[in-house]
Amino acid sequence: MSSKKILIVTNGFFPEISPRSFRATELAKELVRKGHEVTVCTHFREGLEAFAVQHNFRLIDLGKLTWPRPVVKGSGVEFLVRRIIARFSALLFEYPTIQLIPLIKKALKNEKGYDALISVAVPYPIHWGVSKIWSKKNPIAKTWIADCGDPYMGQENDTFKPPFYFGYLEKKFCRKADFITVPTQNSIPGYYPEFHDKIKVIPQGFRFEDVALYNGPLNKEKIIFGYAGMFIPGRRDPSEFLTYLNSLDESFKFEFHIYTTTPQFVAPFVEGSKGRIVMQPIVPREKLLYELSKMHFVVNFENVGHKQTPSKLIDYLIIDKPVLSVTFGNLQPEIFQEFLNADYKHKMLLPEKDNYRIENVASQFIALIP
Repeated sequence: MSSKKILIVTNGFFPEISPRSFRATELAKELVRKGHEVTVCTHFREGLEAFAVQHNFRLIDLGKLTWPRPVVKGSGVEFLVRRIIARFSALLFEYPTIQLIPLIKKALKNEKGYDALISVAVPYPIHWGVSKIWSKKNPIAKTWIADCGDPYMGQENDTFKPPFYFGYLEKKFCRKADFITVPTQNSIPGYYPEFHDKIKVIPQGFRFEDVALYNGPLNKEKIIFGYAGMFIPGRRDPSEFLTYLNSLDESFKFEFHIYTTTPQFVAPFVEGSKGRIVMQPIVPREKLLYELSKMHFVVNFENVGHKQTPSKLIDYLIIDKPVLSVTFGNLQPEIFQEFLNADYKHKMLLPEKDNYRIENVASQFIALIP
């Protein structure tokens, strides 16, 4: 296949630790390995320029998000007011990531001649910004692929639905994009039906050979299990499960290690756990996978509905550990007891590993480019 000139526009990229950063970073690296000319438009971060030289792709500075984020601190009424301001400024105005729209317009104003532009969301203002500058007179690339993680208007796991007016922005970018890529077949109902013919399913990709896993003996004195990911109250909610863990007699020897960017939903349970619930710092993905591979099993907290699939399941697939699936409001202590006894007959079924090899994922993107 002939070499393609490809532009990736993304908010998240190396060295940021997030699912969308992993998506864009792994894709850029693999496209270069396949012989394509890759340019990445993203925020400049420490170490990024050296990383770009190492992996042989060009950079465009997206610029900084300078609008201040609402600060949630204090206590009592002050804390509540600040939390409400932060929550509703994001919900009603997509603040502060809405600033990506003018940043993208400025960064891409002189760009043209690409075979493909791949925009990576979340956040969705990435797609809205490309849509703002994309036109028949200035298409930037022959093909626009809008890559989506979770749905926006059709999402199921936020407490509030997005306001109706953001639907206009979603429909605008969906009309202009040649393809909309989503991680699973179940994601498709989260998008407006009139655009379903543009949707292609391309899962998250990872280079398995880059992962070093622990292959020594497991802890024999206690059962070690873990979770890596964010929490959503009332949905991907750990409270019921953590309350149950804290109710167990001390004769149950276990440790539950949690890596999360939302520690506030775990902190109230740590002190009463008698050392059995352990909060861990956020670490790079490679180190996280190594630490998880030392454990007896891992935990998945289920989303509401089927349109959003946690990207952590790919990490769990790579480390090849049994997965205990926990649904808020439907606690099943007997299954947890089975896992403590190394009985995994009720483990979560995961898809075929080869589906997530970055070589296959990158090839699926290339197949969309004429």
